[in-house]
Amino acid sequence: MAIAMNHLFCFGLGFSAKALAARLAGQGWRITGTSRSAAGAAAIAGLGYRGLVFDGSAALPGESFNGVTHVVISVPPGAEGDPVFRHHGNDLSNINWLAYLSTTGVYGDHGGAWVSEETPLTPNTERGHRRCNAEGDWASKHAHIFRLAGIYGPGRNQLLSVLDGTAKRIIKPGQIFSRIHVEDIATVLVAAIAKPNPGRAYNVADDEPCAPQDVVAYAAELLAMPTPPDTPFAAAKLSPMAASFYADSKRVGNARISQELGVQLAFPTYREGLKSLLQDLAPSLATA
Repeated sequence: MAIAMNHLFCFGLGFSAKALAARLAGQGWRITGTSRSAAGAAAIAGLGYRGLVFDGSAALPGESFNGVTHVVISVPPGAEGDPVFRHHGNDLSNINWLAYLSTTGVYGDHGGAWVSEETPLTPNTERGHRRCNAEGDWASKHAHIFRLAGIYGPGRNQLLSVLDGTAKRIIKPGQIFSRIHVEDIATVLVAAIAKPNPGRAYNVADDEPCAPQDVVAYAAELLAMPTPPDTPFAAAKLSPMAASFYADSKRVGNARISQELGVQLAFPTYREGLKSLLQDLAPSLATA
């Protein structure tokens, strides 16, 4: 008798979902991922996965989910709500394991104070409100909810911004961010797959929230490059999207992923994360 193969379906095979997919594909899982464009779906196929187009305007054919055992939703909600829930909420009711990747923005601003999964959700940005509503939708389907802090990793980190001259030490007094390495996100998701608890919410953040300018300074130090000058927040000329990240200041507690899922972070602070990323960059820096 054939043994059914685990099959992960990722709505939005982006930065975080790709890290999880690579981990599970290495264990023999089948992977399906969606992109908003045909070119993106072709790129997914180039990774050895099944690629589908889902741009939120129409539902996928029902047979798209044949054999699917695990689903991760990382498509951001729009003004009309979560497009995956709108088109496929009922299709995913009987999946073995369902996860929604949300954001710590659902907590809103806490003036640098700590928040936990028990903290009331009081978003103060439009994006935060949309995420909060989407969480409610997926909670009705008993999805696991993962509230991700600021994500960094290969190709997306302050070492690269220091190197290309775009890094800024933006100073907003009292501003505190939490962050998480993309590989630690994958570790948390794998642990939750092994220990399912439908409907449970988890903060996914490292152990050391800090001011954003501290990370820039440390990246410059690792690279032995000058520290970018301080730029007052009011003079930073940020895009509305970038400025919205500074609307919230909080420290995100991560005790639950350790206590309930047994997760030990590979990169408990930005220092370990940036040191590892520098090692990955070393060959290219040597030939530059």
